[in-house]
Amino acid sequence: MSVTELTAHALSLAIHAREISCREAMQAYLRRIADLNPRYNALVSLQDGDQLLRQAAERDAQLARGQSMGWLHGLPLAIKDLANTAGIATTLGSPLMRNFVPQQDGLMVQRMKAAGGIVVGKTNTPEFGLGSHTFNEVFGVTRNAYEASRSAGGSSGGAAVALALHLLPVADGSDFMGSLRNPAGWNNVFGLRPSQGRVPLWPTPDVWVSQLGTEGPMGRSVRDVARLLAVQAGFDPRVPLSLADGVDFTRPLEGIDCKQLRIGWLADLAGYLPMEPGILAVCEQGLRRFENLGCAVQPMQLGTPPQAIWQAWLVWRRALVAARIAPFLLNPGNRALIKPEALWEADQARQLSGSEFLSASAQRTAFYQHMLGLFEQHDFLALPVAQVWPFDATQRWPEQINGVAMDTYHRWMEVVIYATFAGLPCISVPVGFDARGLPMGLQLIGKPRADFELLQLAHAYEQAAQEVLTRKPALV
Repeated sequence: MSVTELTAHALSLAIHAREISCREAMQAYLRRIADLNPRYNALVSLQDGDQLLRQAAERDAQLARGQSMGWLHGLPLAIKDLANTAGIATTLGSPLMRNFVPQQDGLMVQRMKAAGGIVVGKTNTPEFGLGSHTFNEVFGVTRNAYEASRSAGGSSGGAAVALALHLLPVADGSDFMGSLRNPAGWNNVFGLRPSQGRVPLWPTPDVWVSQLGTEGPMGRSVRDVARLLAVQAGFDPRVPLSLADGVDFTRPLEGIDCKQLRIGWLADLAGYLPMEPGILAVCEQGLRRFENLGCAVQPMQLGTPPQAIWQAWLVWRRALVAARIAPFLLNPGNRALIKPEALWEADQARQLSGSEFLSASAQRTAFYQHMLGLFEQHDFLALPVAQVWPFDATQRWPEQINGVAMDTYHRWMEVVIYATFAGLPCISVPVGFDARGLPMGLQLIGKPRADFELLQLAHAYEQAAQEVLTRKPALV
């Protein structure tokens, strides 16, 4: 088995056992990046190869002295191009940020570097991370690992494609509206949106209200996801709402008793969510694997009007996105360099009042309490990870689903808002492919702060879904 075929966990073990050197691992990944990245455009701002090999050699020298920095010791990493990386451009996919090079790493990056990772570049993202299709005017389009003419999803599209093509052993991402889950589902890998506060974000201008987005892990195996989460997670006093429960994500994932578990299948919310043909069927194939493990899978109703949740979500998103765009609009000339979807968010927010936002916050509170009630009857909830299959990469976003017009640029991803709005942990697991060979994923939503239990269930599923997981892109 080649170096790049190993999971991140297996590669870490091999490096620490001195069976593979950090330099050998770096060489193997740099060769693969050179071969495949020009076609798929998953990685951007790539760093000098000789410099990276020198860093890898330094990691080998540390091991020779009996020193390990941690689980990521010597592993190549590429950071999503929304997170600050010292000395490496952080463009946010925006022409206005094309030449911005931070002086300091973001907190998540600091933690990943402290665990021994070597940053080889960034993973591509849509402009400002908006929209679940990875394209921008700085670096162009990232293409789906399984069909290069199709969208990779987003906003962590570069990360998902890099994983699927084995350009990276493990990857970080972030999730505001399904941005870890949708690209994972569309590239046949795992993506975890952690509980709100599990992975603290710093620096950030606001630590109190911005409670929709979160950084988190992606991987080709659930164990890799859990181990990267262990590196990323943990309380930081600068982020007062970050979690301090001290959960150990390095523990073995085996041992969950699936025969005691109840999974509620929300499907398309009784027809409320338009879905392209085949999505519900392939997700139900995945659910049968859970039944074969002993889980009780039960169709269920959401039990609260989803349109009201959507309207409250729009208010929250509009307010938080507009705050991110506002500094760029201080110069009116910048409007011509900002994509129309971002301008739409900012312009809509100008009409937003404080009372409207507080009303939407009350609606969000009520929805969270409602979700707690659902968990009295079910241990986990399940939904498709997307309402459409990966679409043509030249399309900005799907304007209709089955003849139903999408009234916003993100309405086609409404299926992902429920875990986000309630701040709940949610993982995308691969479930299968359509007749064209395009992948799809299933969302599993866990109880509040039950990230570890969610990972345990996903790990059990992984063992039962090898026929899906072993189906690699044609070039892998």
